[in-house]
Amino acid sequence: MAAQSTANAGSYVLDGVIQAVKQSTVSAQATGRIASFNVKAGDKVHAGQVLASIDDREAQVGIQRAQAQITQADAELRNAKSQMERTRDLQLQGFVSKAAFDTANTQYQSAQAQREQAKADALQSVIVQGFTRVTAPMDGWVLQTFVQAGDVAAPGTPMLVVYAPQPLRAVVQVPASRSQAVRQAKHTAVMVGSGTSGSNQSITPLNRLEVPSSDPVSQTTEWRMDLPAKDAASLLPGQQVRVSFAVESNTTVSRLVVPASAVVRRNELTAVYVVMNQHFALRSVRLGDDLGSQGVEVLSGLRAGELVATDTLRAAQADAVPAAK
Repeated sequence: MAAQSTANAGSYVLDGVIQAVKQSTVSAQATGRIASFNVKAGDKVHAGQVLASIDDREAQVGIQRAQAQITQADAELRNAKSQMERTRDLQLQGFVSKAAFDTANTQYQSAQAQREQAKADALQSVIVQGFTRVTAPMDGWVLQTFVQAGDVAAPGTPMLVVYAPQPLRAVVQVPASRSQAVRQAKHTAVMVGSGTSGSNQSITPLNRLEVPSSDPVSQTTEWRMDLPAKDAASLLPGQQVRVSFAVESNTTVSRLVVPASAVVRRNELTAVYVVMNQHFALRSVRLGDDLGSQGVEVLSGLRAGELVATDTLRAAQADAVPAAK
């Protein structure tokens, strides 16, 4: 049977997914072996909670070295101050020149600067040691972990993902052929449920945003819709939803449809058998809305007029050939 274009009034329905608006990938800021990793996926965390610790022995040595530098700088500062004061008294009595006092004063100021530098180095060492404790950036839940105790951490290396349970948004990838119609849609609804009659929960998003970029491979544009906290309380990031973009009642949309019997679903693969060179070839397609007796909408992977098999069991056989017209 040939894939056909049909004109319908109503809406576009696309598959979408729930995302957390506030989500953070937590990375290490220090290098070292992970001494402890205190959380796992699904754990609830609080802002500032220590999630992991990195071996800080090197950082402790740095703090001790900085403290020793401060002690040395203090001693040199006291000596330079005493030397400057003695030279000042002698210069006032006329026993030394003004140049000698200027030299002693310069050495005193240099000692002051060295002490300030030593204090700054000590503060930096404390900050570096703080980087060995990885803390939660927000109240929320651990979505995913990438490391465990004993692994080596490095600056910028992701360790885990934390998300806040609210707010949530629905994200849908809109094909380029549908972009204009979606922009003109008067009403948008996020549908949650199994899809059977009467089992869907319909949520009206607070707003919708088109991300101003297109995927170069799939030629789709991402749309984001923030959801009301009350209606989205039972939703989870990663959950599949359907998003409906309603068009005006006097507007018809052209859809490419195939019979529901022509669709093959194998695990994550959705495909149809297409007639090519007097044989059947399995081709992956992206489906849209179920139009009931009219068939199933095909968003990509198939062109109008191409022949598809409605008897998928027979088409799957190695020696299967299309029936003569």
